[in-house]
Amino acid sequence: MARALWKGAITFGLVTIPVELHSAEEHRAFKLAMLDKRDFSPVGYKRYSKKSGKEVPWEDVVKGYEYEKGEYVVLSDEDFRRADAKASQAIEIRAFVPAEEIPVEYFETPYYLAPGRAGQKVYALLRETLRDTGRIAIGELVIRTVKHLAAIVPVGRALMLNTMRYPDQLRSADDLDLPGEGLKGVRVSAKEAELAKRLVDDMAEPWKPGEFKDTYHEDLMRRIREKIKAGETREITEPEEGAAAPRTAKVIDLAALLERSLKEGQRAGKKVAHRRGAASDSARSRSRRTAHRKRA
Repeated sequence: MARALWKGAITFGLVTIPVELHSAEEHRAFKLAMLDKRDFSPVGYKRYSKKSGKEVPWEDVVKGYEYEKGEYVVLSDEDFRRADAKASQAIEIRAFVPAEEIPVEYFETPYYLAPGRAGQKVYALLRETLRDTGRIAIGELVIRTVKHLAAIVPVGRALMLNTMRYPDQLRSADDLDLPGEGLKGVRVSAKEAELAKRLVDDMAEPWKPGEFKDTYHEDLMRRIREKIKAGETREITEPEEGAAAPRTAKVIDLAALLERSLKEGQRAGKKVAHRRGAASDSARSRSRRTAHRKRA
């Protein structure tokens, strides 16, 4: 099992649940080296003293807060712990809130909470109570010297902790040029509104996360293999002449575009239905052949 990022406890009232925090994300970003394009040699980074210009080894690096120009307070992990010792050891639940009341912009990063030693029973009790009441637990914790607002949510057999943004970390949209409430101010016709609703209805389906895959990693690896096979490992690829220009945001006839989208969606739906029907007929045919062989 992966090493826990944090160990502590969930506390609410007189209840304490020992837990471990594990990342719920799988990062698939490419690890790319920086190269000097003149000879393709790797470009490195150095930690250096701005005073002497000499490199500083990791063991000599400490954190500091600049309280005046050029004057710093040195801070160690112990200083961060002493700032709020309780927060560094526990997730203190402040409230139980209906899940639908929290706007999506508050959620940030997902983690799994696993029960610590002797914590199975009370862990399961909290999980099922949250599920039965339709609420999520809101609390605070410190991860790697940073304090986070957090939500604890039941997900299958697990409790998932999502770090959240504090209200003052969210920027206001007031300074953006946004259309007003409703559609009258932007002159959307009744026909356009109806076509848009029909398009949404036609594309509506249950949430199936398995149907969404990040193919960019595989696509880029295929391009890398193409360059290796073609002996172009040191060739900087330039844009092709006449490459398709990016789509513009200009809309000439919204109703026409919506109607075309509906027709294309209906054609695609018929093709899918036809393939599923053919697959079903094939399966029934195989079943009949198998049954016939067994009788024979």
